[in-house]
Amino acid sequence: MKFNKLFIRIPRDAGWLLPGLEVKRWFLLIITGAILAAIGLCIIYNLRPVYSLINMIVKITQMLPSEIIGWLLIFLGAFLFFLGWLRTNYSILDVNNERNRHAVLEDLYRRRKLNRGPKIVAIGGGTGLSTMLKGIKKITNNITAVVTVGDDGGSSGKLREELGVLPPGDIRSCIAALADDEDLVAKLFQYRFKDCAGLSGHSFGNLFLTAMCSITGDMVRAVKESSKVLSIRGRVLPSTLDDMRLVAEMDDGSIIKGESNIPESGKRIKRLFSEPSNCKALEDVIWAIHDADLIILGPGSLYTSVIPNLLIKDIAKAVNDSKAKKIYVCNIMTQPGETDGFSVSDHIKTLIKHAKFDKIMDAVLVNNDLPTELLAPYKDAGSEPVVVDKDEINRMGIEIVQKNLIEDKRYEDGHSSFVRHSPSRLARIIYYWYRKKEKDKH
Repeated sequence: MKFNKLFIRIPRDAGWLLPGLEVKRWFLLIITGAILAAIGLCIIYNLRPVYSLINMIVKITQMLPSEIIGWLLIFLGAFLFFLGWLRTNYSILDVNNERNRHAVLEDLYRRRKLNRGPKIVAIGGGTGLSTMLKGIKKITNNITAVVTVGDDGGSSGKLREELGVLPPGDIRSCIAALADDEDLVAKLFQYRFKDCAGLSGHSFGNLFLTAMCSITGDMVRAVKESSKVLSIRGRVLPSTLDDMRLVAEMDDGSIIKGESNIPESGKRIKRLFSEPSNCKALEDVIWAIHDADLIILGPGSLYTSVIPNLLIKDIAKAVNDSKAKKIYVCNIMTQPGETDGFSVSDHIKTLIKHAKFDKIMDAVLVNNDLPTELLAPYKDAGSEPVVVDKDEINRMGIEIVQKNLIEDKRYEDGHSSFVRHSPSRLARIIYYWYRKKEKDKH
């Protein structure tokens, strides 16, 4: 049986006795209670056969060493009791085959352990946030994903305009990432209808969330109920329930409205703001930030995924004031139309400028290994590796964490496919950094 990459060579059913399941204490309590009750009944009814049985056991022990008899009785009694208790649990849980039994055991072990993990708030949107959540959910169940609601393109944009709901796309991706049965749920939620009048271009997940929003009355309740149905770890929250629209002022003074239009303008962004300018943060988001042990910003598009959350003043202030450890996951490559020519320090300065607070991060996590064969297609698209300008970052008083963050996926011909963050590496490195900071604090 495998638990979190640790192989334990024991009988499978004995896994119920592993540390951390909070089962053994109740098992012993049941045994103690059964023994006391049995003794009490014997005393009340003055059961002579019990004394006869004891006398017989005494005679047997005179023929055999008492240690052998004692241990045989202990093991026999414990085995019979454990077997009966185990079968009772299986019957109550309605688990009728071996595969499901071990799935229940592993799920219980994982949940008990992960429930004691750190309280993590991950702020962002798009593919970057959902990618990281796939790794973080293996560390803790105490996850709050804060998702931007500025999307106005594709299926989300259509549903937003036609039905007046918050754009469900990024929320959908995060729910799929946090689901227990990630592969199946991801395929279902990401499935897009094709060649179907009225549904073409829409994903099943977007339609599902939109329907739930109509049934429950608002997106927060829709996400909460959907999360229950899909048994996700942690929770997903929109940063605001207001109809937030992104607006960018470009270097030449022109104004571009709409998240999907900003990267297409071909101009350098001077500043980003929202309409309305005073969007109200979701109260649960603020509480989660105040209660967090660790806050993660990014990864994701700087202007259209990460910054929109910090344009909400209450969120930016809560992150700034939080006593949690705070780390920003910088993008590996620049994004055409958003961060052309940006270094790591440029990303940091832009975040601080728009948040209007300078204590929103303690450290920045950057990639330090990029195979050259991956660069050609990105260069043709106008994208290049983000330069790590250490001196400038150090002057800002921000710690630099440099590790290999790239997902190692390859085509059948052996060539690397794309530059993407590895969910497992991201989660592992962030968690190690957090644990080190906690140890240094004490």
